[in-house]
Amino acid sequence: MSAKAPMLREGALNGMVVVITGGGTGLGRAMAEQCLRLGASVCITSRKKESLDKAAEEMSALGTVLPVVCDVRDWEQVEAMREAVLSRFGKADALVNNAAGNFISPTERLSSKAFQTIIDIVLMGSVNCTLSFGKHWIAQGERDRAILNIVTTYAWTGSGYVVPSACAKAGVLALTRSLAAEWGRHGIRCNAVAPGPFPTKGAWSRLMPGELVEKFDMRKKVPLGRLGEHHELADLVTFLLSPYSAYINGEVVTIDGGEWLKGAGQFNLLEQIEPGMWDAIEQLVRGTKGS
Repeated sequence: MSAKAPMLREGALNGMVVVITGGGTGLGRAMAEQCLRLGASVCITSRKKESLDKAAEEMSALGTVLPVVCDVRDWEQVEAMREAVLSRFGKADALVNNAAGNFISPTERLSSKAFQTIIDIVLMGSVNCTLSFGKHWIAQGERDRAILNIVTTYAWTGSGYVVPSACAKAGVLALTRSLAAEWGRHGIRCNAVAPGPFPTKGAWSRLMPGELVEKFDMRKKVPLGRLGEHHELADLVTFLLSPYSAYINGEVVTIDGGEWLKGAGQFNLLEQIEPGMWDAIEQLVRGTKGS
């Protein structure tokens, strides 16, 4: 049984400005809403203006939300997003690199472009945002800043059937630890969170389309016998962004109910799929639209 109330005290993030990429839907939105409840102002980014604006409007009852359309793969758009944040709030205290992309497929079926698409979003998107805000903070001598990257447990184990994502997330993990050592002297903390299965409407339907979500029940892989709840991840994220974690730097915190310890590689179980089923699965994935 998990607690529903926020872990941190009311007002724990008062005065902070938090930027969350991919913050308009799914886990990104859960993180953004928790930051707002704790007193922070939030910038949420996405490539889709309509869904981003709708999310910002719905979240505005909790606090100040700035929606900025931004493709994190594009350096100029990232720079423009940073300037929009500074223009609106005068500063940025924390960055959460949450924007991601993923799909399931046998690796031999993938093209070079498929790899590039995921690596550009996950790895280069995180690099672009980190460099944009990090360079600004260092140039301005701004300290007590935090970068939090969302990785996965298969960033260090690897996993079949999601190889582009595993490669990209491993790169983000290396980025986290490398900059923790290099930028700590500038007062910039770099940490990461590695979530296990936290179902979301868009991403989950692409990873487990159609009947696969029932056929491969992720709960059976988790020692606790259940999936993660969004508020549990949001609690961990807000703690790592807060002053309460000021001495945590270069750490990766796993929140997966013990899943990776039970069986490393979230998608290795897909070896049970018959070869002939992959064509049908591909069509299901292509026909699935995220929220």
